[in-house]
Amino acid sequence: MSSTPRYGGTLRLVGPGGVDHIDTASAYYATSAQILRALSRQLFAYPASADLSDPAAAFTPVPDLAAELPTEENGGISADRKTYTIRLRSGVRWNSTPPREVTSHDVVRGLKRLPNPVAGAGALHYFTSTIVGFREYCDAYRAAFADREPTPAAMAEFQNTHDIEGLSAPDDKTVVFRLNELANDFLNILATGFTTPAPAEYDAHVPDSVEFRRNTLSCAPYRLTEYGDDGLKIVMERNPQWDKDTDPIRNQYVDRIDITVGNEPVAVTQQKMDRGEIDLAWSYTAVSWARPKAGQDAAPRSYPGFALNPYLVFNLRSPNQNSATSNPDVRKAIAYAIDKVAIGELLDVLDAPNTPLHSVIPVGSIGHRDFNPYPTPGDRGDSAKAREHLLAAGYGDGLTLVAAVRDIGIHRKVMESVASDLAKIGITLEWRKFSQAQYYGSALSDAEAGRRGDWDIAEPGFTPDWFGNNGRVIVQPLFQTNDAPGTTNYGGYSSPVVDALIEQALQEADPVKVEELWHQVDVEVMKDLPIVPILNFAAMTSRYHGKRVRNAVHVPQIEFFDMTNIWLDPPED
Repeated sequence: MSSTPRYGGTLRLVGPGGVDHIDTASAYYATSAQILRALSRQLFAYPASADLSDPAAAFTPVPDLAAELPTEENGGISADRKTYTIRLRSGVRWNSTPPREVTSHDVVRGLKRLPNPVAGAGALHYFTSTIVGFREYCDAYRAAFADREPTPAAMAEFQNTHDIEGLSAPDDKTVVFRLNELANDFLNILATGFTTPAPAEYDAHVPDSVEFRRNTLSCAPYRLTEYGDDGLKIVMERNPQWDKDTDPIRNQYVDRIDITVGNEPVAVTQQKMDRGEIDLAWSYTAVSWARPKAGQDAAPRSYPGFALNPYLVFNLRSPNQNSATSNPDVRKAIAYAIDKVAIGELLDVLDAPNTPLHSVIPVGSIGHRDFNPYPTPGDRGDSAKAREHLLAAGYGDGLTLVAAVRDIGIHRKVMESVASDLAKIGITLEWRKFSQAQYYGSALSDAEAGRRGDWDIAEPGFTPDWFGNNGRVIVQPLFQTNDAPGTTNYGGYSSPVVDALIEQALQEADPVKVEELWHQVDVEVMKDLPIVPILNFAAMTSRYHGKRVRNAVHVPQIEFFDMTNIWLDPPED
């Protein structure tokens, strides 16, 4: 088997669901990141790796758009470590007409788009808690559109006439960040997709609209050439403006990446890969931990940590059934009712390690400790205990809740298991089905849908944006107060105690005290029970691929193979 890369061919992917967003201002889902790795670049990024067993190595950002890592020695970090000066590399071009270089002003524009009122960032707290003036800018943005239609012209006018105090572009190749407090994970924040630059052309489109998607520009190896109205067909082709000399972590081996959305069992997808009909699974992790294919490189079996996946989230805004989900005893009843082992057995089909999870911070993230405030025998559920809490809540005659369900086989099975457990205690679930894209892109992240009572309970998952020094990455997106469009605090949970502990943890310098503070956050959240944790699920699980796929390496934070580093042998279909 040759180790010399071959160029050309079409990389073919088939699988269920779609992306939550193409717009990097709002994209916050692993499937979207699988595409955006090929379409976008950030100030810093993580190189693809075949070995993810060392979080310190796998999750150390390297320069992407940035010319170098900032240090005190090169003037990139100030002596008090509260000012970061990032210099951009030259020669990175948009595939615009005519082509032009990416500038620091594009980086600033991308960050200013994050709190837009149409499709905002799910992890906005990463920036409001670090960059001077970012919180005030977000507040002003929301206030400006509280009773005003967010047209493209109006949003662009706001963004172009309002500055963020701690963010500036003194010239075309320099971005300066001033921080409120020390943030020793700031480079990790700058390696998220939210730091993707935005060209001036984006001012003409509603964020993440169909028009936006069809006019997406790229400074990465591939460009988006087809995106159907229904999102069932996605095609990317080589970006002729990309230059390998300007990109240390990506390549451009295949000519075309062809993604077809289709709903079929995992086993069928794997059979198609075995027969050479497709190359990779799309939008879910087809895995083989113990069975690398004959004739292929051995599949990597290392992973740095676990995702909170799945979990049940309660819509605390819902008016349904006399605001039943706002009643703590209803939430406790559901927590005690769930058979976590049964759900883990359902997910065993994916061949990825999973164990019952008893609190909101999963194994491998700072603050995780093995405590269990709602224990059940063998994690199999306790219907009697659950029934006691439902009676205490005043729903002895039963209760019907609206369940938001992903219309995908494995997720339907998970919700069927949940529904069976809840039926035993007198709770009936009325299902409302959504595609994968709708589920995250509109149903759960739309606070107004929550207030309407469009759903009461849902079954999402969440993978930390990075491991290692990652205290903020679970609790800020999921539990810090955030009712803005695009929020990943899906249920609208808000606790002054938790918010204060988060801020305290972010400002604490002593690692021992930091870990204790994140654990306190975990304890307080579990007291309030805005979610029911179900499983620790191995975060890096994409292992299975077609026989002609070579260099199947992983991007640590997105759970999938890096399509920009795959080459095909033979490249012909």
